[in-house]
Amino acid sequence: MTREGEGEDRSPRSAAAFTGLVVALVFAVIVLAGLGLWQVERRTWKLGLIDQIDTRIHAAPAQAPGPEDWSGIGADKDAYRHVEATGSFLDVPPTFTQATTALGGGYWVLSPLKTSKGFVVLVNRGFVSPGQRGTVGNAFGPAEVTGLLRISEPEGGFLHSNDPPDDRWYSRDVDAIAQKRGLKDVAPYFIDADKGAPNAVPVGGLTVVDLPNNHFVYALTWFALAIMAVAGLVLLIRDQRKVRRR
Repeated sequence: MTREGEGEDRSPRSAAAFTGLVVALVFAVIVLAGLGLWQVERRTWKLGLIDQIDTRIHAAPAQAPGPEDWSGIGADKDAYRHVEATGSFLDVPPTFTQATTALGGGYWVLSPLKTSKGFVVLVNRGFVSPGQRGTVGNAFGPAEVTGLLRISEPEGGFLHSNDPPDDRWYSRDVDAIAQKRGLKDVAPYFIDADKGAPNAVPVGGLTVVDLPNNHFVYALTWFALAIMAVAGLVLLIRDQRKVRRR
């Protein structure tokens, strides 16, 4: 029995238990600090990527990549490149994919352009509201398109899968759309057309570049947890010493 106000006498932890706890906490500190440093590196990479994309968007348009370049196309180095393509729109019904823009909800309008180089590229001609959908027809005939290169968006959108048999689209899945429309030699990307004439329908130039950059918050979280693990280690050692002195 202990008198009121006095701490209960405790035996010190065994050497094995104490060593195990110390090793676990040291390991936690190393892992958590490592994750924090990794997020710092990721933030640096993301900021560099944002700068690269901003440069691509505002650069003069280059020729849209042909078949000889398709195998090397990737999101990190090619997404949002400013490109141009000359050719003729095919007499194929447009594909409407669900969209949410600054103008509200509606649809992107995609039409196939057969380029002067012989391959086909899907062109996102722009946005239409649900009420305008019935007024948009084929973009048949010669055209010169400038816009931003976008990487295919396979499978569908949030909580929705594309339904090619019923021609319901929630993302711009190049392969699936090409197969549905019977297109051959299609580029593995599509082009978001630049803004056209005032009051033109569809409305182009509505591409939103949204690259989440939460790495600073993630880094702070991991470092905070590492500090908590260090505090736990210090308290463990102090408690063990105090118990041994008693």
